[in-house]
Amino acid sequence: MLKSFFGSKQWAIWSWGGTLFLTLAIWIQVELTVKLNDWYGRFYNILQKAKDVNAFWQSMLEFAYLAGALIFMAMLIYYFTQHFAFRWRQAITYYYLPYWKAKEGSIEGASQRIQEDTYNFARSLESLGLGMFRAILTLIAFIPILWDLSKKITIPWLQAYDGSLVWIALITSLGGMVASYFVGIKLPGLEYENQKVEAAYRKHLVYSEDDHSYRDLPTIYELFTGLRKNYFKMFNHYSYFTLWSSLYGQVMIILPYLLMGPSLFAGVVTLGAVTQTGNAFGKVNDSFSYLIDHWTEITKFMSVIKRLKEFEKHLILE
Repeated sequence: MLKSFFGSKQWAIWSWGGTLFLTLAIWIQVELTVKLNDWYGRFYNILQKAKDVNAFWQSMLEFAYLAGALIFMAMLIYYFTQHFAFRWRQAITYYYLPYWKAKEGSIEGASQRIQEDTYNFARSLESLGLGMFRAILTLIAFIPILWDLSKKITIPWLQAYDGSLVWIALITSLGGMVASYFVGIKLPGLEYENQKVEAAYRKHLVYSEDDHSYRDLPTIYELFTGLRKNYFKMFNHYSYFTLWSSLYGQVMIILPYLLMGPSLFAGVVTLGAVTQTGNAFGKVNDSFSYLIDHWTEITKFMSVIKRLKEFEKHLILE
């Protein structure tokens, strides 16, 4: 999967050049979010004072520039990553096809691996890979900001620790990941098994199109029953995980304001500082918690990688 794209001269411009372009584009996007976070602090301070009308409109104009730049960068990154991911899919497909043609005998689910799994790999890579990289760059940019903002907290037991909000974001996210692992521990296996039963069901239906002897209703019913059983298990486990992730997300939204609230009411910090801190905390915690927020997509991606690795083993090594 990696060798076909990053190890080929044919795809060097897209693989290495594209990676460099995305790195720079995402870094610019993160820098714009840093500037927007700084704008939050200044803007809400203007609202709290409610005296300087000119400053208000200047801030709104600055927001328009920042928002416009962020929208443009989001569109550019989205457009480019679609092409980047499709080229990767194309590289994998062209890598597999000669081996598949030369392979004697048949490989179970070969058509699904070449068509569907390469597509799912590229699509998941586009969203998850890019999101993970953005989360890392966001941490690099926002941790120093949140570390400095932590000095404004007046809660005694938090003041004793430098960068207290950073540590809280880290600890809560690590605790959330551990909990997510146990809540969703069966999901990767269920996703993998689901692809197997789907493939068997689809294969039988495809054969039935050309050969009427395959149109045996008891067999089709049996295959669909197996599919139904696995899906119902997935529905149950995904509902548990959705409940947990939603609860975690809501608590993390309100947590920084609970921590900063006493400082605001004591007059130690301004509304702008509270808003800026809440936004910075959200960025850091969201980045630390990226695996929690995208756990269901990650489990599907893991099952795709597992199937493609098995396919490569049968295709190339055997």
